[in-house]
Amino acid sequence: MRRRLIQSTLAVVLVVIAVFGVSLVIVETRTISNSAQERVSSEAQRLASIVDSRLIGAGAVNPQVLHGQVTGDRYAVVTIPGQSSFTLGTKPQGEVIRGHATGEEGETVVVEEPRSTVSREVGRTLLIIGLVALLAVVAAVLLAIRQANRLASPLTDLAETAERLGSGDPRPRHKRYGVPELDRVADVLDSSAERIARMLTAERRLAADASHQLRTPLTALSMRLEEITLTDDPDTVKEEANVALTQVERLTDVVERLLTNSRDPRAGNAVSFDLDEVIQQQLAEWRPAYRSAGRAIVSSGKRHLQAVGTPGAVAQVLAALIENSLMHGGGTVALRTRVTGNQAVVEVTDEGPGVPADLGARIFERTISGRNSTGIGLAVARDLAEADGGRLEMLQTKPPVFGLFLSRTPPLKRHQTDEEPTVR
Repeated sequence: MRRRLIQSTLAVVLVVIAVFGVSLVIVETRTISNSAQERVSSEAQRLASIVDSRLIGAGAVNPQVLHGQVTGDRYAVVTIPGQSSFTLGTKPQGEVIRGHATGEEGETVVVEEPRSTVSREVGRTLLIIGLVALLAVVAAVLLAIRQANRLASPLTDLAETAERLGSGDPRPRHKRYGVPELDRVADVLDSSAERIARMLTAERRLAADASHQLRTPLTALSMRLEEITLTDDPDTVKEEANVALTQVERLTDVVERLLTNSRDPRAGNAVSFDLDEVIQQQLAEWRPAYRSAGRAIVSSGKRHLQAVGTPGAVAQVLAALIENSLMHGGGTVALRTRVTGNQAVVEVTDEGPGVPADLGARIFERTISGRNSTGIGLAVARDLAEADGGRLEMLQTKPPVFGLFLSRTPPLKRHQTDEEPTVR
């Protein structure tokens, strides 16, 4: 590209120099020729004036009187009526420029000058024009190189940026070049880089959330299937199979919710539901795991509470809190329900050492974990709670108490009309 820019600029300059240079040479040549002709004619007129003055004063004119009046390469022929003609200077060879003048006493003066003087002057003019043209070409080449670098370097940078985007490095460069068109391309690439970065972040977050949210139901399902394999009692097998089917339904619900949130995070299916059912379901699912660890999980508090939210999402939040207590807590885990204002609250606590002081303010941040875990469980739980209009908070660090706050007010429903959309 640099070579093409330089060549095109140089071609334009050469064309301009050729057009204007040839015109200038023609004009200057004619000007010099006309100037030489006027100069010779003026010289003849001057000599005629001198001869007139001599004739009027002395009455005779000879070469000695006009000696020194003709200088250089000029040659003059003076003709006076009643006298013989005489010449001044050396007669030039070759082509000459001739000037003629007639005095008041009838005398004639013819002055000649070699045309070579004009040729020399034209040559000097052509040399000057050639030097100016050469300087113009050099300046044009330097300007073309500078302009080519100014245009080609940004394009190279933009190509590298596009290549980085294609290779999975979506960092915007925020570099501008002072050329509106190139800056516009840079703006578009930076905007694309930011969108790609957000998309990659969302995809990675979805993958992390999916792996974390699917792990708990799969673990519970695996425990149920193990119970089935270890018993021969048909009633126990049937009971465990029903629980396993419930776990499969939960897995399906989790997958559908993850896909829905990935398409539109604002989409929600908040309904009014019985909070006791979700809590009892979680107790039934986690008791085997706590029994294997030699610990217990119990529930207490106000019964038959109605809460607003997505039952599957609430179950996931409680599962994350129960699993967190199983991994990091100790002793008995208690789920307590209470009412505060217009909200139903589920508190999850255990008898463990609590949350370290350095993690208390950042416990809900992703990648923050007190042990070798993913560090996204509580962050995902808070996102799930907020998606349905609730909130998840750490109420106490020692012993640890987490509170899930859910609204008790059923979602407003209106009849959809052409003028008024349904309030969701």
